[in-house]
Amino acid sequence: MSLILTNCKIFTAQETLTDHSIVIKNGKICEITRDDITTENHEIIDLKGQLVAPGFIDTQVNGGAGCLFNNAPTVDSIVKIANAHRKFGTTSLLPTLISDDTDTTEKAIQAAKQAHKQAVPGFIGIHLEGPYLNISRKGVHCETKITSPSKHSLALFKQISQIGSSMVTLAPEIADTQFIKALADEGIKVSIGHSNASYECTKQALQAGVSGFTHLFNAMSSLTSRDPGVAGCALEDPHSWCGVIVDGHHVHDTNLAFALKLKPKGKVMLVTDAMHTVGQHGAKFDLAGTEIYRSNGKVTTADGTLAGSDLTMIDAVKNTISRLNIDQEEALRMASLYPAQFLQQDHQLGRIAPGYRANLVLLDTELNVLDTWIDGVADNQSP
Repeated sequence: MSLILTNCKIFTAQETLTDHSIVIKNGKICEITRDDITTENHEIIDLKGQLVAPGFIDTQVNGGAGCLFNNAPTVDSIVKIANAHRKFGTTSLLPTLISDDTDTTEKAIQAAKQAHKQAVPGFIGIHLEGPYLNISRKGVHCETKITSPSKHSLALFKQISQIGSSMVTLAPEIADTQFIKALADEGIKVSIGHSNASYECTKQALQAGVSGFTHLFNAMSSLTSRDPGVAGCALEDPHSWCGVIVDGHHVHDTNLAFALKLKPKGKVMLVTDAMHTVGQHGAKFDLAGTEIYRSNGKVTTADGTLAGSDLTMIDAVKNTISRLNIDQEEALRMASLYPAQFLQQDHQLGRIAPGYRANLVLLDTELNVLDTWIDGVADNQSP
């Protein structure tokens, strides 16, 4: 039996259709057709004129629902994190492990392998953010966990090439071009972050296989009069993607507007960098033994250092529209199509089109999330 989503507006990633329905079978979209279709042998869901868009894809998610991946690197944690963010429109994500010891990293990779094998809904890969970072740009990362790569760590990190579409964030002045090339050659997405690299070093890293920049402007050398640094190189390069945290705390709106003007269309994608505060009540949480505090949508340590975010993907979309004056369709692409392209998954994610996975989000006129579907299975929030 096919599932038909009818009486809705459909944002396909290219255009918004009215008077059309989405026909889903075996977890994939098999047809987008006019509403005057036969309803025999189909399950029909009337969406009451609301908007269906491609499900959001978040490449940087540290936690959710009180669960931090570093604190509990297990399949159960991945399930809880994915479920928490699904309520806010995210149908695909990379649980993110920030800098930690080898034992914890190994556990996280094994958990990700198992989640991939079990096809955990919403899980599409793992993101290892560190530990090969620059201490001077460590942010909330624990200094004692930050280190340099070795032959053993290269072999360990290469394992994530077997886990969906996975990525690594590193500092190219710490992990050299040979290390970068070895990961990129395995199909792993390599992104620069927590780096104090020079412009020249960053250029070399791009040539070696870097394809992204993690939370642009945050924890990286900035553009100055005599060295454009990591940020300047990121803005100049036309081929790489930049993740941005649009929460009004991490980056000034003007800088984000500059990035959107300088980068080619499609090369800036929304990320949350969300902590375990998302979907959880409370003001104080534990981050690997360090107390962090949530207040007014901001998560910090006691000394005020930003510690990830309290952002959801739907709020990132809304902020992009309201704070950056970006139109709704482009903001939705920044949350779906562009991260799919970065992960080289845009043949099956990021669009509503025949042959694509039925990963969808249902939104009302105020862009509140009403429901999601992952591979055609609803989250049972429908009106």
